[in-house]
Amino acid sequence: MAATRSPSVSLHAFVRGPTKTLNPLATNLLFPSRLSPMAAAAAAAITSSPIQADAVPAVPMGQFRVDVLSESLPFIQKFRGKTIVVKYGGAAMKSDDLQSSVIKDIVLLSCVGLRPVLVHGGGPAINSWLSRLRIEPVFLDGLRVTDSATMEIVSMVLVGKVNKHLVSLINRAGATAVGLSGADGRLLTARPSPDSARLGFVGEVARVDTSVLRPLVDYGHIPVIASVAADEKGQAYNINADTVAGEVAAALGAEKLILLTDVPGILRERGDDGSLIKEIDIKGVKKMVKDGMIGGGMIPKVNCCVRSLAQGVRTASIIDGRKPHSLLLEILTDEGAGTMITG
Repeated sequence: MAATRSPSVSLHAFVRGPTKTLNPLATNLLFPSRLSPMAAAAAAAITSSPIQADAVPAVPMGQFRVDVLSESLPFIQKFRGKTIVVKYGGAAMKSDDLQSSVIKDIVLLSCVGLRPVLVHGGGPAINSWLSRLRIEPVFLDGLRVTDSATMEIVSMVLVGKVNKHLVSLINRAGATAVGLSGADGRLLTARPSPDSARLGFVGEVARVDTSVLRPLVDYGHIPVIASVAADEKGQAYNINADTVAGEVAAALGAEKLILLTDVPGILRERGDDGSLIKEIDIKGVKKMVKDGMIGGGMIPKVNCCVRSLAQGVRTASIIDGRKPHSLLLEILTDEGAGTMITG
C-alpha cells in the first residue's frame, strides 16, 4: 500500500461480467499445472471469494489471472524482503472462514517474498475455557484482569492450544511456521503493569531480544508468537497482543505493523462505519484520544501503533479483520482495508 492512499479499482473488479457469479476456486477454474506455485497461490488467494458478475465487461479467466498478478506486481516489489508484523485476533479468529482467509494471506505474502511475523491473542478461546471453569472474565480499559488462576488458563490456552493450532494451519497451507511464546529464547521480558494492583498479572514488554527471531525470519520461516512472557524472576504475565505486536515490530525494524480488529478501523463517529478515517498521523490520533473520540479496547491498539511508529516502524494499520482477505487488501491495494497511521 502506498504511503498516501488514493482510490483504486479493487483486485476483484476485473472478474465481473454481465450475468453470472464466478468463483475462481471452483474445480473447473483451478489454475493450470503450468502456472508456477507462487503465481497460483497469489491469484487463488486474491480471488478466493465469489464475485458478482455485473459491473464491467467480462474477460477470459486466464486474462483475469494475469491482470490480477500484474496489478499486484508494484506492491509485491515495494514490500519484497520487508518484515510485516501482523496481530491476529478478534472475529477473524472466531470464524473458520475468516481464519482460513488470514492463513492463506500470510502464506501468500511469504511466498511472494515478504517476511510475515504473526502475533496472536486468543480472547474468545480464553473466555470459553474460563466459562467452562465458571470464572467470569473481567476487563479494565480493554485489558483482561488476570489473577493467578486466570493466568494459568491464559498460558495453557494461548501457548498450548491456540499457538500450536495456528502453526499447524500455516504448515498445512504450504509454509513453515514456528510457534513461540514470549518466554522462549527470552524473546520477551515482561514487567508488571503500573496498574498491577487492579489488573493482576497483566504485564508490559520490558525488553525484546530478537536473537531467536531473526534467524527464523531470515530463513523464510513464519514465527507465530503467543502474547505470554515472564519477568526476570520467571513470573508469567499476560500481555496485550497488540502491545506485543508493536514492540516486536519496532525491535525487528518492520516496514509495517497491522492489527486485525472487529471494526472497520478508526472511526470519526463511534458506531458510524461510514466515518472511517483512511489515513491519520500520530498527532491526529493523540488528539482523538484526548478528545474522547477513541476509547475502550481501541486505546491500547492506537497506543501500540504510536509507540511502534516512534521507534522506527514506517506505517501501522488498524484494519477490519471481518473482511475476507483484508491483509491482501491492505498490502496489495492503494485503498487498504482500514486506517493507516503514519509518523
